[in-house]
Formats: sequence, C-alpha cells, structure tokens
Amino acid sequence: MKDKKFREMIVGGLTVDPYTNTPIVILKDPESEDVLPIWIGFFEASAIATQLEKVKLARPMTHDLMKNILETLGAKVLRIEVTELKENTYYALIHIELDGKVYEIDSRPSDAIALALRTGASIFVNEEVLEKSKQSQVQSEEEKTLDELLEQVDEGTYKM
Repeated sequence: MKDKKFREMIVGGLTVDPYTNTPIVILKDPESEDVLPIWIGFFEASAIATQLEKVKLARPMTHDLMKNILETLGAKVLRIEVTELKENTYYALIHIELDGKVYEIDSRPSDAIALALRTGASIFVNEEVLEKSKQSQVQSEEEKTLDELLEQVDEGTYKM
C-alpha cells in the first residue's frame, strides 16, 4: 500500500439514493470540491448518523463496543483507508496500533468510517478510487439519460 497515493477526507454527510432508497455516506475533500459517495447499509448509516449528531445512547452499539474493546486493550486506531473500488464494491482498511505493532484490518468502508468517527482517526481515500468513482458517476449519469430517453421513445413523448 505504500506506493499508492491517499487523500485525507472528512464525512460530508449522509443522504439517500432517490432511486434505490439506499443510504449514501459522502466523503468530502475539505480542500477541493471532490466527493466520494459510498452506498451503505441502513445499520451503518444509523451508526454514522448517531455519531455525527452526537447522540448519546443508553447502551453501546456495535461500533461503540469496538471502540471500547480497542481502548481497553490499549490499541489505537491510527487511520482508515478506502483502498479499492472493484465491481461497484468499495474496500477499506483500518490501521490499528497495539504494543508498538501496526495491524491492517480488512473492513467495509461504512464500518471503518463509523469507527473512525468514534476514535477521531483520520479518513483517507486512495486517489485511484476517487478517479474510478468519478468515471462510474459519469457513466451512471449517461445511463440515466439514455434510460430517460428510451422511456420517452417508448411512451411516444420524445420529439426530434
């Protein structure tokens, strides 16, 4: 991983995909207009939202439990990285230090982000992932435009 370039990003917020009703976490580069939308599950969205909104729950949820276990063992979350985008699936690593040794733990980005928010760890995204995501977003917009055009043709409402 040392040869890859990473960019630090922050959680810009949560939204919902209007087509699929699926939650999306938006990672944002605070120094540019670059964003990385990642489609996530409802439970992970809830975990991220409660932390962003500083909601205090009576009992620890899963990501709070992870944080508590790591702290109890004396481990520290150094950073998380969104490392890859393959076949519309994002991959991440959580970098944890324990007893002077650094471990890289495979993770879904949503879980890694939820943990990073709880521990204050920085969030990094591989530059290649940002580029692939931009290409995917352009293709997706082109597909939506084509789908809308085909619908108009099928309905007989498209005029040349």
